[in-house]
Amino acid sequence: MPPTQPSSLDPSPPPAARAVPVTGWGRTAPTAARLVRPRSYDEAVAAVRGCGARGGIPRGLGRAYGDAAQNAGGAVLDMTALDRVHAVDVTAGVVLCDAGVSLHRLTQVLLPFGWFVPVTPGTRYVTVGGAIGADIHGKNHHVSGSFSRHVLSMELLTADGVVRTVAPGDPLFEATCGGMGLTGVVLTASVALQPVETSWMTVDTERAGDLDDLMARLTTTDHRYRYSVAWIDLLARGRATGRAVLTRGDHAPLDALGARTRRDPLAFRPSRLPAAPSFLPDGLLGRTTVGAFNAFWYRKAPRHRTGELQRLPAFFHPLDGVPHWNRIYGRHGFVQYQFVVGYGEEEALRRIVRRVSGRRCPSFLAVLKRFGDGDPGWLSFPTAGWTLALDVPAGLPGLDAFLDELDEEVAAAGGRVYLAKDSRLRPELLPAMYPRLDEFRALRAELDPRGVFTSDLSRRLGL
Repeated sequence: MPPTQPSSLDPSPPPAARAVPVTGWGRTAPTAARLVRPRSYDEAVAAVRGCGARGGIPRGLGRAYGDAAQNAGGAVLDMTALDRVHAVDVTAGVVLCDAGVSLHRLTQVLLPFGWFVPVTPGTRYVTVGGAIGADIHGKNHHVSGSFSRHVLSMELLTADGVVRTVAPGDPLFEATCGGMGLTGVVLTASVALQPVETSWMTVDTERAGDLDDLMARLTTTDHRYRYSVAWIDLLARGRATGRAVLTRGDHAPLDALGARTRRDPLAFRPSRLPAAPSFLPDGLLGRTTVGAFNAFWYRKAPRHRTGELQRLPAFFHPLDGVPHWNRIYGRHGFVQYQFVVGYGEEEALRRIVRRVSGRRCPSFLAVLKRFGDGDPGWLSFPTAGWTLALDVPAGLPGLDAFLDELDEEVAAAGGRVYLAKDSRLRPELLPAMYPRLDEFRALRAELDPRGVFTSDLSRRLGL
């Protein structure tokens, strides 16, 4: 374990760093940075102390869509070499691990003991440190909240080279959860887990004819399910605007399995397809192709089906089966835009869906979920309400101006955009979206007066 008091380590020199282009998962706006990959806690301390004038930012597996884990002209600390699982308490359901451990690896380790990660986003290829820094959410936020609610404590390396133990209720803990790596480098975390009997899900699927039909179904029946998500056809117009496929489920109990699958009920065997080619032509995901796909996907879905058994990867992470799927958007990449507006602001959600549909934005990865109560992180994204996430090719003409208009609509409704997916928000809108922003800035100024932890995101937004 790393020390929990001011570090008395005599850190070895940081490993050789090289300047490389770094980008987010959306593959927009790459910038060059020195990539440093510490392989021990000592090297992590040395890397922080040696960041230089342009500072540094921790990075996991690069699944933040925008510029949160980039640092033009500075250092990027690749934490994936610190990836040990230190201990699993199989009775209490708690894991202690390095921040560089991926949720994929945790699933491999935990499932045989009958435990699962408490919260997972749409990919299991995120690190525990990244899950804390972005305070990730999943299909179960209305029941379980975000990832940080299940973190019991963590070891945080701050700008002064000190390794501190922080826990819920500590201001530094709350600033770190959702703080996008700007308060320090998470080294280890202790996380409470979700018990499961099998590696299967019991899934109900149904179609909703339009947005109002979808919201009514979610509002009246979401409480019956641990996991809930709706895929929306944002190219449908007229009476079909907002039509959707609603998928909800829970972990399957052992007695739900057939004789064959019951022989190895906790087996974890993700499928894997060939990787997307390194080069694909621009315009592959245009209005015509995405429109045809969306219509097909909606019509193929059952009108109402209950009790289907699905494997964990198929339910939670279908895109993980296609390595480098982000290449399909072409050389310009794509923007993942996600916002939340509170309950009572349904009309704002309707207006935004109509505007996206009317503009014919070719989005085929659009999902709507309901959030439960907000999370304690000062910059955590989830707050009670409706959240919509959509992907748009970055080369779409007029996209920046259009998304600026949506930002203003979201802010006017008291909502916010997700910083882990952002790459273009105007800084003047940030205080309205994140009411505890001033507290976050004040803590950073006190803890890191030299700006050791810096990113393209923090410079752009003045974090």
